[in-house]
Amino acid sequence: MTTLVGVLSFVAVLALAVILGYLVVKGASSLDWNFFVKNPVPAGQAGGGVANAIVGTVIIVGVAALIGLPIGIGTGLYLAEYGSGRFGWIVRFVADVLNGTPSIVVGIFAWTWLVRPMGHFSALAGSVALAVLMVPMIARTTEEMVRLVPHSLREAALALGYPRWRTSLRIVARTALAGILTSCLVGIARIAGETAPLLFTALGNLNFSSSILQPMQTLSLQVFTYGTGPFDEWHRLAWAAALVLMGLVLLLSLTARWALRSRHGAAR
Repeated sequence: MTTLVGVLSFVAVLALAVILGYLVVKGASSLDWNFFVKNPVPAGQAGGGVANAIVGTVIIVGVAALIGLPIGIGTGLYLAEYGSGRFGWIVRFVADVLNGTPSIVVGIFAWTWLVRPMGHFSALAGSVALAVLMVPMIARTTEEMVRLVPHSLREAALALGYPRWRTSLRIVARTALAGILTSCLVGIARIAGETAPLLFTALGNLNFSSSILQPMQTLSLQVFTYGTGPFDEWHRLAWAAALVLMGLVLLLSLTARWALRSRHGAAR
């Protein structure tokens, strides 16, 4: 069984290495300074970049994280500490259903309740749609991480006179911080490459825009537009944009791990 698990783990890592390697081969040659600082040029022309898409990705994913992370983490803590009743069962059921909901359905939901009443597409609507996708995953993962905290820590805090809510926030949550941070990273990685919800909400924008109330481009939308386009120049830029998107997710993961390791080192 150890050999079987090792072989399957190798196959999983090999698939990831092949994907990353293929992205590097196809997209690395198109990366230059202009690619990061210039906006797209008119169709059929050579050159240009995806500066608008990079900024748009950071803004939309960042706003989605600001909306979704507090809700998801708070829900996970509630389910782990107080969710033993009927209401907790309902919340878990709804979260599991949302986890299996196709992202395009969430996009239609956001279009119906945000885009249509506002009368126009916007980055804010895209962020809300991505936050809806993020919350159930973070909630369920946070719940599992918090449940791994030994009950002896809770009992010790309560014996010292801590109220239960303070024990949950100051003791339990801090003990499960590594797992909670991992769940946040998984949630952000989950939404960073989403395209379908943004087609109904953020729509995309070939011009540079930093207003969350206006349509905005993201790297995933840029890859979709260029990858399905008829021009070879677009295909070249699509591979480069996909490589940059993977790089942003990797950089985020490494930064969070470094911060967590520094925090643990300072605590010791």
